[in-house]
Amino acid sequence: MVLRKEFFALVLFAEIVTLTGCAEPEAPKPYQWNLPENFPEPIVPTDNPMSEAKVRLGKKLFYDKQLSFNQAMSCGTCHIQSLGFAESKTVAVGSTGQSHRRNTQPLLNVAYNSNLTWAHSGLTQLEQQILLPMFGEEPIELGITGHEEEVLERFDRGDYPELFEGAFPGEPITFNNVVKALASFVRSMVSFNSDFDRYAYQGDDNALSESQIRGMNLFFSERFECFHCHGGFNFTQSSKHEQQQLDLKPFHNTGLYNEDGEGAYPDIDQGLIEISRRDKDMGRFRAPTLRNVTVTAPYMHDGSIETLADVIDFYAKGGRREGISSPLKNAFIKGIDMTDEERQDLLNFLESLTDETFNTDPQFAGFGTSH
Repeated sequence: MVLRKEFFALVLFAEIVTLTGCAEPEAPKPYQWNLPENFPEPIVPTDNPMSEAKVRLGKKLFYDKQLSFNQAMSCGTCHIQSLGFAESKTVAVGSTGQSHRRNTQPLLNVAYNSNLTWAHSGLTQLEQQILLPMFGEEPIELGITGHEEEVLERFDRGDYPELFEGAFPGEPITFNNVVKALASFVRSMVSFNSDFDRYAYQGDDNALSESQIRGMNLFFSERFECFHCHGGFNFTQSSKHEQQQLDLKPFHNTGLYNEDGEGAYPDIDQGLIEISRRDKDMGRFRAPTLRNVTVTAPYMHDGSIETLADVIDFYAKGGRREGISSPLKNAFIKGIDMTDEERQDLLNFLESLTDETFNTDPQFAGFGTSH
């Protein structure tokens, strides 16, 4: 199981362990989203409105190794900006060297995600999800549990008291506010400046090549079916925003495994069924965004497919090995009879979803440290 029962006590615990601030309250400056014209804003929790001060504090915390109990890693260690805030390892490795069972997901546009992590229908807000790497014990990521007071005291030094006061005027320094600041910084990571965006939303007819346009038409065709799981402006069914009317279902079995002829996935990770306990959810994982997909290899929940070209071949076959005949596989994963030219056109289109300005933007960058 991804979650243990101790996790549900963390929200309460975060309010208990505190360090007091003393400056006079001053209202934080409202946050200005950097979005294309007429784009919907993400839905933000009412108890954690965005502010410039929270984003500033959250960025410093995101890159600070003091947030791990042994000061060995930060959030930015596994979420690397040049890689779309993913990493190139097959699976993540925590601060104690423990290998995890899942591939690190990119963080761009997660403000629009309806569900977080690979396979949890109950994690719908960043404030919930961030507790896992901070306090989770199996697997250990930052490893704060058991070291709470020691870790929190580190943020009563340097410029942190001033940053906390600016973000949370008149409030003490708490883990609750650490989480809120981190969530605000991660929400600020929006990416809408790829070649595709210039073509689709900025009116630049020359932003895509002829091959990329052919690939785009294939991607959105009923023959290739890609858009059914990776649709919308964020190229994922796992999305939610202020103008959205539909309640989309973001979890799918893609035929990656079929261990017993009845659709079973390996015991190490069976997907949404671990949370729902429903047989039909065996092997179902959240469809990730395809934005910046060219820099976020390896792919799939377990990092078991190395290249984007291999991913295309996987879907062209309708799954992998025995998974092709899985009775639990999504109906849209049925195989695609494509030519070599079509395969290259689709690959070229996916490359047009890369936003290099996001991958180098100083507002999201660390502070000169190496990750």
